Amino acid sequence: MRGRFAPSPTGQLHLGNLRTALVSWLQVKVDGGEWWVRMEDLDRVTASVTHEADQLKSLAALGMQPDGEVVRQSDRFDLYRDAIATLRRQGRVYECFCTRREIRDAARAPHADLPEVAYPGTCRGLTAARRADFVADGRRPALRLAADGERFVVHDLIAGAFEGACDDVVLQRNDGVPAYNLAVVVDDAQQGITHVTRGDDLLSSTPRQRLLQQLLGLSEPVYAHVPLVIGPDGLRLAKRHGAVTLDDLAARGVAPGQALSRLAASLGLCATDEVVEPSDLVPRFRIDALPRVPWSFDADDL
Repeated sequence: MRGRFAPSPTGQLHLGNLRTALVSWLQVKVDGGEWWVRMEDLDRVTASVTHEADQLKSLAALGMQPDGEVVRQSDRFDLYRDAIATLRRQGRVYECFCTRREIRDAARAPHADLPEVAYPGTCRGLTAARRADFVADGRRPALRLAADGERFVVHDLIAGAFEGACDDVVLQRNDGVPAYNLAVVVDDAQQGITHVTRGDDLLSSTPRQRLLQQLLGLSEPVYAHVPLVIGPDGLRLAKRHGAVTLDDLAARGVAPGQALSRLAASLGLCATDEVVEPSDLVPRFRIDALPRVPWSFDADDL
């Protein structure tokens, strides 16, 4: 059994990230498995080694250490481009010249079985002349997957059965950087990841990833999508909510061990003020007993 936590090193980890990491760690440790950390640093403009070091420090402060070498997506572009070449040979790749605004304006409205901002295939049928016009205008194309109406049912350990359709997801951005949905399935397969535990904001993208796994001949991991942490305003926890990182909490006199207790209590694993180590939580953990609703966190209650 092998799980992973895969943050983007673009800032400090907040309590929502750390809570998901804890669930991921516990899920594999309860069965004596390995837990890996992968840095999703595809975009070298926003990602940094400074943020990476800080994130690893935060995980270690809560007692979570990776069992193998940290993997960085920025080192793996050749693997992703090999996967795109495989999809090209299947006739599943096309160029997309749409701008972000055009995509936003043309995207289908959110629907229960489609990912948010699903792409409607605008560039699928471009003529050679129209493509040449875009190139002459200086537009660089992204690469998209040509989906064919595929649907998948994901049997999620927390969310239950989730059925969704696949849209023409981006495989490579117009700056040449491979895209998240492709990279994540290549990485999980190459690293032998058996269990993917992550935030439930990614649940609707999982059918896209299942399609890519199928086309590339990759195995399907077991999925568990953890409900998010929200602030007192009901929105996803973020910096605007105040004391949301370990450094923020330390400034208020809250030690990492206290933060761990608060996270564990939110998962029903201990009392809020109970002093625990991660190893204390392992025998108490059952993924089928985790809360199915978001956890509301208010820094003013500390």
